[in-house]
Amino acid sequence: MSAGFPDHLREEVERYLADMRFSEEPVTAGLEEAMRYSLLAGGKRIRPVLALATARTVGLDQAAVLPLAGAIELIHTYSLIHDDLPAMDDDELRRGAPTCHVKFGEDVAILAGDGLYAEAFRHLLANHRSPPEHVLAAAAELAAATGVNGMVGGQYADVKAGTPSGPAALRRLHELKTGRLIGASVLCVLLLTGIDDAAELAPFRRFAAELGVLFQIVDDILDVTGTDDALGKPRGSDERHGKRTYVSEFGIQRATELAAESHRTAREALAEVAGRSGGESSTAELEGIADFIYTRTS
Repeated sequence: MSAGFPDHLREEVERYLADMRFSEEPVTAGLEEAMRYSLLAGGKRIRPVLALATARTVGLDQAAVLPLAGAIELIHTYSLIHDDLPAMDDDELRRGAPTCHVKFGEDVAILAGDGLYAEAFRHLLANHRSPPEHVLAAAAELAAATGVNGMVGGQYADVKAGTPSGPAALRRLHELKTGRLIGASVLCVLLLTGIDDAAELAPFRRFAAELGVLFQIVDDILDVTGTDDALGKPRGSDERHGKRTYVSEFGIQRATELAAESHRTAREALAEVAGRSGGESSTAELEGIADFIYTRTS
């Protein structure tokens, strides 16, 4: 059994993010304010915590992975800012507070998102002390996971009519939109260590892929069953925008069953990780993250 969500890692991430600064010019101080407003808005920090937990699993110093973890959260925050814009999901609340465009205006919010994405790669490339070829491999994976064949491509499929129908297409959409960045939070750590053996990567890839799908299924369920206070934003956003979700496609009961299947598959992949290392690999924190995502209520 897992020991629960590793809040000690979340606290470490929060301290690291709070120290990050972006503007060196007085004229851009307001842009930094908008960037930090959204970056420091709270949350479980699942993606950077995943990176730190993966580091422990493969015997890498967790502190050494903080620049990558920080970069991942900068990108996640950028995606939330842009998702909330009127042209996208048109949300006015995020974690119970006004969204970036409501507080600072649409123009500044767009630029804040752009700035966070650029600063993520600058931070990663400037601050990691792994061998350069390993840092470049991690940066390439992170870029791929968030680009046209990853998160942004999934967002495009989500907002455009005419995307393929059916369960497989729905899963693929969310593997891109949500799963690729969650997967990169695991895989980029392995690339930083120089692990590139396909057999060694395989169970980590399965774990990361299922975790991304699990996150989205639970998110879809909570959009229907959650409360505004718990979610920090009005529930039913997906239905209002006519989006295809696991609930609209399968109904609550089947979506709940699919979540259980993904959680079970993710835990089985972690058991294989531990088995391949002869039990020496500590997967407790990763197990705790998977369990939290499966049982979360907000």
